[in-house]
Amino acid sequence: MIHRAASFLCCFSLLAGCLLCLTLQAADKEPAKADQVTIVTFGDSTTATRGPLVVYSMLLAQELPAAGIPVKVVNSGIGGHTTQQAVARFEKDVLQHNPDLVVIQYGINDSAVDVWRDPPATKSRVSVEQYDANLRKMIRQLKEKQVAVILMTPNSLRWIPRLKKLYGKPPYDPEDPQGFNVLLKSYAAAVRKIAKEEHVPLVDVYAAFENYDKQPNQAADDLLLDGMHPNTKGQRMVADLLLPQIKAVLATQNK
Repeated sequence: MIHRAASFLCCFSLLAGCLLCLTLQAADKEPAKADQVTIVTFGDSTTATRGPLVVYSMLLAQELPAAGIPVKVVNSGIGGHTTQQAVARFEKDVLQHNPDLVVIQYGINDSAVDVWRDPPATKSRVSVEQYDANLRKMIRQLKEKQVAVILMTPNSLRWIPRLKKLYGKPPYDPEDPQGFNVLLKSYAAAVRKIAKEEHVPLVDVYAAFENYDKQPNQAADDLLLDGMHPNTKGQRMVADLLLPQIKAVLATQNK
């Protein structure tokens, strides 16, 4: 009986030693959780995962660790959402992740006038004034918790046949290449103003897409899957704009 007990204790000690060894090896391979930076990307369908498309949040998760910044990136984008819905789910989908940094991008759905409805809508889903108030509310909640924020303007849009069929009525102008941005541009302008007044970094995706469009032999369509959502090239552009901003914000936090 004693011999069996001694054998059991010996085996138990060996097992415990192996487990400790494995734990230490895992700790060497993976950064300690306390050292990780948690980033939440918060937005609509231009942020959300989309089939096999590699979206910008995935690029951040791949490339920040390669730059020596261990991160956990939580993609809290949901297609079709406005800032009204964002405010309603802010606690659950953002704050409960205890983020160090939150990237916020909304506007395309907020600005949309659903002229395809019967009867047609005559106003944006969310007024630019309410959009402004919603963004500021989220920013101030994050500031109160000492969480860093980066604001992004929505990307600009381009007509394709399906979108013309749905939205090709006033206030939109289907004959103007910029006719689908007639309201969206004022929401992008609101984001720029908020970023300045709230003293938070800005990534101006709208301006970047428009500047790309102005270069010879280039068009904003090259950056879009379907006139609305950034494709691989567009997502790459967004990530490239975000990466230096994120590094700058985190460097400031670590001082």
